[in-house]
Amino acid sequence: MGKDVIIACDFPSKEDTLSFLDKFTGRKPYVKIGMELFYSEGPAIVKEIKDRGHQIFLDLKLHDIPNTVEKAMAALSKLDVDMCNLHAAGTKDMMEAALRGLTREDGSRPLLIAVTQLTSTSQERMQKELLIDAPLDEVVTKYAQNAKEAGLDGVVCSPLESGKIHQACRESFLTVTPGVRFADGDKGDQVRVTTPEKAKELGSDYIVVGRPITKADDPVAAYERVCREFIG
Repeated sequence: MGKDVIIACDFPSKEDTLSFLDKFTGRKPYVKIGMELFYSEGPAIVKEIKDRGHQIFLDLKLHDIPNTVEKAMAALSKLDVDMCNLHAAGTKDMMEAALRGLTREDGSRPLLIAVTQLTSTSQERMQKELLIDAPLDEVVTKYAQNAKEAGLDGVVCSPLESGKIHQACRESFLTVTPGVRFADGDKGDQVRVTTPEKAKELGSDYIVVGRPITKADDPVAAYERVCREFIG
């Protein structure tokens, strides 16, 4: 599967989102619909963006008891997205249930990936607030191994962890990596970050980029710069 750039469309409304996408004349970038937009506009925004020809990563990060997640994924499977996710911390049982729910009667389904640790989480925060004492990269790798054993397609992680995950889980196991910023850009609330070029070098399969593109003076030029640096 080839590398791609996913634009995080973290906008508060349909109008803001479609106005942004209208700037990409003749291009249909892969987009992420997250909690802010989905909770604001509901499933209809997914259908509208899909009808425009975009691939969609539906980023809702499900995390609940297995039965609830299975039923929620069955509902999401009807939206015809290309990728969706959940939290690996919900355990293998939950991930296996999610996979069952997401798989349609004909055997087809979107890609399913698991969030390991958010890129806003540091080693210190993980230890002091979550009481997880193992090194962060070991925790992320273990969560990825759990996701692989549960039958998932990959994980969300920092680009810094992509290489170790590929080594532990196989090269074809996808790493979808937020926490990507230009070398001359602001890190914002992200902690574990790299540049697009470094993410490529580290083995990321997809990078998810939001504010460096959506807040740029020229979003199309910023997107093209990310693509040049990451895809080549």
